[in-house]
Amino acid sequence: MKHTKVTLLSAAISGMVAVSPIMTQADEFIDAIKEGEVSGDFRLRYETVDQDNNLKDAKALTLRSRLGYQTGDFFGFSGMLEFEDVRSVFGVNKYNDSVGNGTEYSIIPDPAVTELDQAFLQFKMEEEVTARLGRQVINYDNQRFIGDVGWRQDRQTFDAFTVDYMPVKGLSLQYGFINKRNRVFAEDKDLDSKDHLFNASYLTPVGKLTGYAYLLEMDNHTNNSLDTYGIRFAGSTDASDLKFLYTAEYASQKNKSDIAKYDASYYFAEGGVDIYGITVKVGYEVLGSDDGKYGFSTPLATAHKFNGWADQFLDTPVQGLKDLYGSLGGDLFAGQWSAVYHDFKADEDTPAIKDLGKEIDLLYSRKFGKHYNAGIKYARYSAGDKASGKVDTNKFWLWVGLTF
Repeated sequence: MKHTKVTLLSAAISGMVAVSPIMTQADEFIDAIKEGEVSGDFRLRYETVDQDNNLKDAKALTLRSRLGYQTGDFFGFSGMLEFEDVRSVFGVNKYNDSVGNGTEYSIIPDPAVTELDQAFLQFKMEEEVTARLGRQVINYDNQRFIGDVGWRQDRQTFDAFTVDYMPVKGLSLQYGFINKRNRVFAEDKDLDSKDHLFNASYLTPVGKLTGYAYLLEMDNHTNNSLDTYGIRFAGSTDASDLKFLYTAEYASQKNKSDIAKYDASYYFAEGGVDIYGITVKVGYEVLGSDDGKYGFSTPLATAHKFNGWADQFLDTPVQGLKDLYGSLGGDLFAGQWSAVYHDFKADEDTPAIKDLGKEIDLLYSRKFGKHYNAGIKYARYSAGDKASGKVDTNKFWLWVGLTF
């Protein structure tokens, strides 16, 4: 009987020892949940559009609210959950929201929506590997080809698997597979896809050299592949009180769809100098055309950043686009200001279409403390040749924001 009691006691102790690591891991999992961070991003924005056509002038006051939660680390794993809501407020909603409402007005593509903005599982192994599975933001390089379109209230996200691998210092290898594009036009215009993204970059003493291949295809049971291969170099060099800025990029694109087959090229060069807090830049961007029938396309880009803030060239014209621009920018009253001038031409011009217009863009923004920001922005586009179908357009924005 005494021997039986000792055996039972030993078994109980052994069981407790075996359970202990499991309980410890369970505690660490709970700690990871408790040690997570809540984030918020709110932006109240007033926008107007005045166009020289038959559409009524548009105006919108919209509030974008974004709330998220990211867990702490659990053996390299963490999770992110974020919701987004866009609403017109105070009855200021006289605009075409791009999904069928207010079609008599000019377009302001900020439709009302409440949706899941991000929801992903992440694995991170020190600084070498970061992998994500789920709905997420993807921004590559300067967002000319892949970006979140953060300027719009309903930003672009992707249902995707992505991995960033840094085998040695300065070398970054990125891959992404996208099976759904959650675009800026609310949920009804989201697109299923089978997109493969490859991006490799190496940081040299004078700049970053990047090579990429973006192989895009909508999953709609047709042949519609759009393959883009490119190389980019961007950097800066200090010389006394000056900083010289330089960027060069080239890409070739092949569309092999059942509807349109074409080849087009992309060229970009920009040079600048930063002197005593003032940055001056001159750039030239060419989105080529295939014999004036099809233009170079960037369907996943943050297009608002490029070719003028009036958004006249979110889609490249069939004649292609040449954009010669100059910009000034700097600090003022604890904020930042910039002024940009664009001169647009057709890449494959015709007797009727050569001049695609000119544009002036102005911006001032600043932060207040750790959590608040505000800004004012203006774009004035003057149309070129009438046959292009473009019209004079003025756009104005005023916003305030809160982030934490």
